[in-house]
Amino acid sequence: MKNLFTLVFILTSSFILAQIKGTVTDSNGNALPYVNIYIENTYMGTTTNENGKYELNVNTSKNVTLLFQYLGYKTQKHVLNITQSPFVYDVTLQEEDFQLNEVVVQNGINPADEIIKKAIANKKINADKTDKFEADFYSRGIFRVKDIPEKFMGVEVGDLDGSLDSTRSGVIYLSETVSKIKFEKPNNLKEEIIASKIAGNDNGFSYNTALNTNYDFYENYVDFGINMISPIADNAFNYYRYKLESTFYDDKKQLINKINVTPKRDKEPVFEGYIYIVEDTWAIYGIDLDIKGYRMQQPILETMKLIQNFSYNKEEKLWVKNVQSLDFDAGIFGMKFTGKFTHVFSNYHFKESFEKKTFGKEIVTFAENANKKEDSYWQSNRPVPLTEEEVTNYTKKDSIQIVRKSQTYLDSIDAKSNKFKPFDVIGGYTYKNSYKNWSLSYEGLVNFTSSGFNTVQGYNLESGFSFRKWNEETGKFTSLSSKFNYGFAEDRLRVTGRYYHRFNNKNYANLSLSGGSTVSQFNSNDPIPHFVNTVSSLFFRNNFMKLYNKEFAEINYGQEVVNGIFANAKVSYENRHALFNNTDYSATKKEDIYTSNDPLNPFNYTSGFEKHSLYKASISTRIRFGQKYISRPDGKINIQNDNYPVLSLAYEKTFGGSESNYNYDFVAARIDYNKTFGNKGEFDINIRGGKFFNAEGISFIDYKHFNGNQTHVNFRGNYTNAFNLLPYYTHSTNDSYIETHVQHNFKGYIMNKIPLVNKLQWNLVGGFHQINVPNVKPYQEFSVGFDNIGFGKFRFLRIDYVRAYQNGFQGDGILFGLRF
Repeated sequence: MKNLFTLVFILTSSFILAQIKGTVTDSNGNALPYVNIYIENTYMGTTTNENGKYELNVNTSKNVTLLFQYLGYKTQKHVLNITQSPFVYDVTLQEEDFQLNEVVVQNGINPADEIIKKAIANKKINADKTDKFEADFYSRGIFRVKDIPEKFMGVEVGDLDGSLDSTRSGVIYLSETVSKIKFEKPNNLKEEIIASKIAGNDNGFSYNTALNTNYDFYENYVDFGINMISPIADNAFNYYRYKLESTFYDDKKQLINKINVTPKRDKEPVFEGYIYIVEDTWAIYGIDLDIKGYRMQQPILETMKLIQNFSYNKEEKLWVKNVQSLDFDAGIFGMKFTGKFTHVFSNYHFKESFEKKTFGKEIVTFAENANKKEDSYWQSNRPVPLTEEEVTNYTKKDSIQIVRKSQTYLDSIDAKSNKFKPFDVIGGYTYKNSYKNWSLSYEGLVNFTSSGFNTVQGYNLESGFSFRKWNEETGKFTSLSSKFNYGFAEDRLRVTGRYYHRFNNKNYANLSLSGGSTVSQFNSNDPIPHFVNTVSSLFFRNNFMKLYNKEFAEINYGQEVVNGIFANAKVSYENRHALFNNTDYSATKKEDIYTSNDPLNPFNYTSGFEKHSLYKASISTRIRFGQKYISRPDGKINIQNDNYPVLSLAYEKTFGGSESNYNYDFVAARIDYNKTFGNKGEFDINIRGGKFFNAEGISFIDYKHFNGNQTHVNFRGNYTNAFNLLPYYTHSTNDSYIETHVQHNFKGYIMNKIPLVNKLQWNLVGGFHQINVPNVKPYQEFSVGFDNIGFGKFRFLRIDYVRAYQNGFQGDGILFGLRF
């Protein structure tokens, strides 16, 4: 009897949950990709894949009315009598019979302009109809590469976990998710990922989510890393030309206007292609737009195509987006990249409002065992069938993942990469045990970030050893490292060591212990990179880097206390003594004289500060207001809310100094804020302030030093953390201070409108910097420059003209920068 009930249940379920599948082609038999297929007057639908295949699960055994909608083709309605499951149903679509007689400019009036004006006038009404909803969401992403070299910049690339074939091409990422989402405009999201799948990783969790998939053309701007201007933005006529290319009627006899969109100026952040507008309601029927990489200021990207299909619900009188696809191709250094993301929205439930606590800081979660779904689940719940390429990739990677995770295979790979070569003595070497997740590294003798030349050590070499162990599932990470620095002119070796342990990927709790003997700059922020100082000293005979010897021991602990609030505590001991120039060597300008190593007296070559020691204790916090986050089983991903600033607070106390005058108290605060103003650029402001107490006789090392620059180059890329012309130690203080940095990058807003100049694709940048300390006139810098300078895909140069003022004009100069 039990078996009989089971059989009845299975037979009944097969008809209640039926599957319709088939192929959609044109009249010539060519497969049509991304055809919008949905059940009439519902929000249940799917789309064809790149091979024209589709699958749709329906929860009824009755007749089903399907609509097949494809931009440029006649919409077809088919009533299907489901007699079995799967029910195979192929469809041939006919090209639309476009009506062209209306596409005429009469009396100077462009009909396309009139349609766009009405779409702009009605966009808030249309947007508000679908501004709050619950829905099912499906996402699939694929990323391909071609012509990948075996080595890149001297590093072996390998086969990328079996992704590359003999031509060095293949699929390196394939993943899909099924989610339940709740959304409220403009950006409130609550998503639970029900199922997650990654090719070749049966224990992995996909990074595909509904976050950042809301490309809403009813808004003035569409965010693609830079704000792209919607073809129906309030100011769209400043950027686009329109042509009514054709009109046609859909299956419900609604007139659809196909409008060609072209940019007025090529270099602006604009789209080109087609937007389809419904007559009378002026709602969006479809989007078929291209994005050029240079318009996004992403030169590696060649093109990106965005297609959106909307379906109509006659009962609710709503046009709703149900399918979205994003294709891209890119390339650099002869390597090529292509990819595609497909998003399907279905089973909409529109809401008048949500409960107050629906949306919080946690925006994405994973259901239990989301990454353990069987193939049968995906076959039943995947709205878009896999292409042959995707099926092959899943089969290949899933079959080899067991082998590639085995100790035998990992040891064989390590045996190849662990072979020691003679050049490794100079370039560095790493021994890795991939199966047990640890590695041992030797840094080599060529490290431009720490080795170089200075007047204290002369030429100096730095190398080191490190041991690392990690656990990807728990997020634990441990490293033990040592540094060895030898100065030839000094004939002295200095050694430091460090232990670091991260406890997890949830609150990123970490502990570090370090100590040893090192050469340090008086400004602990290291305003002068070693490479820059080496060039400046050897070729211009400038001695800007001022150094002292520090013997220290330090313990540091930090973690995220609650969401958005990070705390850090540190205790250290320091023993310091002065250093002096030990070399007069330079490659040029040998007749000039180096300044001394004294930051306050450039001609003091014989005496320095008194040797002293002290203890330091500090506590600091960083508060990211409005921070949201993604909760993953393997960690927490924080997402900063750009609507709010970041606030940092710190307190430091020194004690136990070798002399009591070295002890002091110090408090500091900092505000960082970044804001994008539509398509008018990015605004950055950084304001810092601090106050010393009982600090009249403290060491100059402990003063507040400002990040100056006397080299006319900036390789750090951060222009709101330093000054451009300020001498390194002239404004250091042991009192109170306020430091201000302001920058606005117009991101082409001005330059793109100037004929001929806009072909350069440069960005105009303005800046302001100021120091306020007691009893001294403020020091100020004003700058104007150009960013994004270069050619083709290589645009990493920046040039600024800077003028400095303090109680009058102090000087000016040109600053050259690199931004990678």
